[in-house]
Amino acid sequence: MKTKVTLCKPVPGGMTEQEKAEAGFLYDPNNTTEMASYRFRIQDALYEYNALKPSQVQERRDFLAKIFGKIGRNCNILPPFKCEYGFHIEVGENFFANYNFIVLDGNTCRFGDNVWIAPNVSILAAGHPLYMPDRVAGYEYAFPVTVGNNVWIGGSCTIIGGVTIGDNAVIAAGSVVIRDVPADTLVAGNPARVIRKLTIEDRKKYRWAPGDDPEK
Repeated sequence: MKTKVTLCKPVPGGMTEQEKAEAGFLYDPNNTTEMASYRFRIQDALYEYNALKPSQVQERRDFLAKIFGKIGRNCNILPPFKCEYGFHIEVGENFFANYNFIVLDGNTCRFGDNVWIAPNVSILAAGHPLYMPDRVAGYEYAFPVTVGNNVWIGGSCTIIGGVTIGDNAVIAAGSVVIRDVPADTLVAGNPARVIRKLTIEDRKKYRWAPGDDPEK
């Protein structure tokens, strides 16, 4: 794990905007030049990342290791990829995200081992208050997102801040996840709900070519 990134200078007797965000309080991301400047720095870096050739898998992994808070082996995120800060993102072993992966990481976004993410998925830790005057004034909130091990998130899904997804879960394509997902379940819909538990019977839905089945 890298040393925690501290963007804002200490505020005597108070909290910095970064500390407010990471504590789940409303914060103003544009009230400090440090946070705004860092976002531009990451956006410029990702501009270069998204120009890497598709075959440059290791180069992409090495690039992300410089901006992520934690990264495991065999991390592959296909461009285009976008995030806000980078250092709030932690990924485990064998992480894969397909095209158009977006992470608004105003707070920690943690992914376990063997997480696979389909195209057009958005992880939105950050959001805006419902109360109009606070929203217009520029305040945001950011709640952590935690994704367990062996999770598959289908295409065009949206995961909202504050959600925890349990191990081995499958999020069906097009789902909007606004509440926690139990382990070993299939969820779908907007808002997403549990469809059923995943069992060994699910293995029977697919056919193996002769001689390929590893369990025979």
